[in-house]
Amino acid sequence: MSNETQRVAIVTGAARGIGAGVARRLAADGMAVAVLDLDESACKPVVAEVEAAGGRAVAVGADVSDEQSVTAAVERVAAELGAPTVLVNNAGIIRDNMLYKMTVDDWDAVMGVHLRGAFLCTKAVQKYMVEQNFGRIVNLSSTSALGNRGQANYAAAKAGIQGFTKTLAVELGKFGVTANAIAPGFIETEMTHATAERLGMSFEDFRQALIATIPVARSGKPEDIAHTVSFLVSEGAGFVSGQVIYVAGGPKN
Repeated sequence: MSNETQRVAIVTGAARGIGAGVARRLAADGMAVAVLDLDESACKPVVAEVEAAGGRAVAVGADVSDEQSVTAAVERVAAELGAPTVLVNNAGIIRDNMLYKMTVDDWDAVMGVHLRGAFLCTKAVQKYMVEQNFGRIVNLSSTSALGNRGQANYAAAKAGIQGFTKTLAVELGKFGVTANAIAPGFIETEMTHATAERLGMSFEDFRQALIATIPVARSGKPEDIAHTVSFLVSEGAGFVSGQVIYVAGGPKN
């Protein structure tokens, strides 16, 4: 596949965890990948892995909650890799606390990265998709969108992502652009390690307690999410749009 015909993907929050897993998978699928995160240097190991396997990738530092930062990042990707037509909005943070302890800064920080970030990145990338008459947008929601103790900010943001996704599907469908959301359940990442620590539990105890509630009797890995992303951004998934897929090892309402 030549550089002119190769699809270009941007994956946010891709220095580690789910985002890194997605970036590796899309590169393995033959795409050029922009590995985007707040700290550009943290993205370089993922880029090095992709390049060592024969792929094309670039590390991009950007604050997804800042409009100028996002605009500059997307323009850089277009200049270095080509017009981006695949976007995975994965960047996220947690500021968990019970509502009565949650500060306004905790609320605003989570909304800024998850919702504002997805909005700004999608707005910056969609023009390239429309020009190419092809686009794939995948937004990371969560089972927490259904409500989760101590996560009023995170749950609200992840529920908002679902409404945002469905609206994108309606607005952009006629331009060959699909938009879908993935709602992971328990995935083993640095973020879930941090949750266990906040709860005062060892990660293994935390993991085993959750596995007991999961029908497939195991925890999820970043690769589980990456596999689903791979399908949703494929050429063959063009009739799948506006959907929320719960990748959680069992049914969710």
